[in-house]
Amino acid sequence: MQQISLLEKSNGNKISVVPTMGYLHKGHLSLVEKAKNFSEITIVTLFVNPTQFAPNEDYSKYPRDFKRDVELCEKAGVNYLFMPDALEMYPIGFSAKINIGRVTEDFEGKFRPFHFEGVATIVAKLLNSTLPNFAVFGQKDYQQSLLVKKIVADLNFPLDIIVAPTLRESDGLAMSSRNIYLSDEDRLEASILFVSLEKARNAIENGERNRKIINAIMHKTLRSVKNLRIDYASSALADTLESPDEFLPGETIVLLLAVYLGKTRLIDNTILKIPSILKSNNSAFEEFKA
Repeated sequence: MQQISLLEKSNGNKISVVPTMGYLHKGHLSLVEKAKNFSEITIVTLFVNPTQFAPNEDYSKYPRDFKRDVELCEKAGVNYLFMPDALEMYPIGFSAKINIGRVTEDFEGKFRPFHFEGVATIVAKLLNSTLPNFAVFGQKDYQQSLLVKKIVADLNFPLDIIVAPTLRESDGLAMSSRNIYLSDEDRLEASILFVSLEKARNAIENGERNRKIINAIMHKTLRSVKNLRIDYASSALADTLESPDEFLPGETIVLLLAVYLGKTRLIDNTILKIPSILKSNNSAFEEFKA
């Protein structure tokens, strides 16, 4: 793969890579289309990374359909599909680890303590394997995108990171390979994730700055679905994931959530800016201040 990339670069071609774990859907293909805008050559990596799954998680059950993935990549105009096996990525004796620190400690890092160490290590390996000029990631995995930016900046990778907007179903559910796990009943309820984000957004646009109140709005909305368990539904500063008591006008923040709907774990987020000119905050959200 490295030799191919070096040859393409020697021919004057720029390279974009889209790292994936396969079971491709329209969200992945939108990343491919984004990547094609930046380079002559597009590489998709397909690797279900065992080191980012805890023993109690769904590595062995993670959906796979390699034949279909190949067909979708061909139709999308992907130039190369890099599909290493686990032994190639983690040969006997492999022991290197990458620890990014602050941006991985909360949220996903709290509930999946070994997840980001595995993500950071495999991202570095895939970038070194494909040697791209650009790497395209989706916003749905927001904390992961911050981690990737940190790797590239701190370890001097010579490439640019592009984060593409989340692609959604018609009811607002973020597209994900794990959506296939949802039962018919749970799928009908899944739009509550997007509804909770939008309710918090509306509160912010109407003047709410208090982080705990913003979080409470999301929690109350999500709890309206009985078969749903919340890991987190929180707001934070978008660049650092710090959690001040109150957000300031002009600050960019992110709303992050992770829930179990039935047995399926789903994540989502939205990014927005605290209005510089705030409307007067009426009593619409007073119930959350008690």
